[in-house]
Amino acid sequence: MTNNDDVQKISRRKTLKAFASFFALLGGGAAGLQWLASQPLDGGIRGGIPQPLRQALDQNEKIFRPLYSPEHLVQEYPKSAAAAEPRVNGDVGLDEATFDAATWQLNVLKKNGNQVSFSLADLKKLPKVEVVHNFKCIEGWSQISWWGGARLADFLAHYGLHEEAQMNHLGLMTPDEGYYVGIDMPSALHPQTLLCYELNGQPLPPAHGYPLRLIIPVKYGVKSLKRIGTMYFDNERLPDYWTERGYDYYIGL
Repeated sequence: MTNNDDVQKISRRKTLKAFASFFALLGGGAAGLQWLASQPLDGGIRGGIPQPLRQALDQNEKIFRPLYSPEHLVQEYPKSAAAAEPRVNGDVGLDEATFDAATWQLNVLKKNGNQVSFSLADLKKLPKVEVVHNFKCIEGWSQISWWGGARLADFLAHYGLHEEAQMNHLGLMTPDEGYYVGIDMPSALHPQTLLCYELNGQPLPPAHGYPLRLIIPVKYGVKSLKRIGTMYFDNERLPDYWTERGYDYYIGL
């Protein structure tokens, strides 16, 4: 039978081992952070974060991009399940003091350098599509929401933007240029991606991007730019607000 002295010795050994393991892990973590801080930054449109972090995000994209399919639809819900008061998150690019709704237009920069502009009435000439989905935010919350508008793919096809639709990336920017996203074209052409002008069957409220925003259910909410002012295209990745701040570019679901 083990006496009290033996029990105390075993307890002390375990305690010392636990403390040794803790400080070893603490030292390893500190060394890892010091090493990471010493690494060169990944600049340009991909953001000024250490290269190893960007490489890890790139690996995530390599895993998730092959899983994308236009036939894979995000789950939809009945309208009755949609939140009566949809959550508002983020107001970057929504400077109401400088925005004039009466003069708003969607400006599209074509591949040849020309610009064409569209009114909200032009968007409403296209078939109206509704999607009720679980809007997911990178901050960790989600909410079922009901959106209405025109498919982005229908818009490009109807208004003759065929060459643009063949390019690799689409960019969107608010009228004040304060917020901008870059999106891979396959995701932009997904059948549930909308140029959205309604929320819960009513015109978009200003806080949700009136008069026109993007809804792209196959991405986290940061890609669903509010108040689209400019649309443009390129075969190279385009500037993205949150990618520049250390987030994944692809950010797919």
